[in-house]
Amino acid sequence: MEIKVHSVHFSADRKLVDYVNDKVNKLDLFFDNIVAGEVFLRLDKTSEKENKISEVKLLVPGKELFAKKQCKTFEEAVALSVEALRKQVEKQKKS
Repeated sequence: MEIKVHSVHFSADRKLVDYVNDKVNKLDLFFDNIVAGEVFLRLDKTSEKENKISEVKLLVPGKELFAKKQCKTFEEAVALSVEALRKQVEKQKKS
C-alpha cells in the first residue's frame, strides 16, 4: 500500500513518519484490498495541550474510509486513528 504523509504547520521528523507508515501498514493484515493511504498531521493553533491532530484516509475499492483524532502527541493520535480505521476495515471486509 502506498502511504503519503503530510505535516501541516510543522516539519515531521523521520522517526514520526516511520511510525506513521508502520502503524498504517499494519492495516494490511486485516484487509488486503487497501489501495492507498493518506495521513495529515496537523498542529492546531490553540493553547490546549491536546493540539496534535491526525487525519487518516484509506482508499479501498469503491469506498473511502476516514478517521480523525486529536491528542497530546502525534503518536497517540495516529494510534487511535488507525484503531478506528481497523474497525471500519473489518466492517468493510464483512460486507
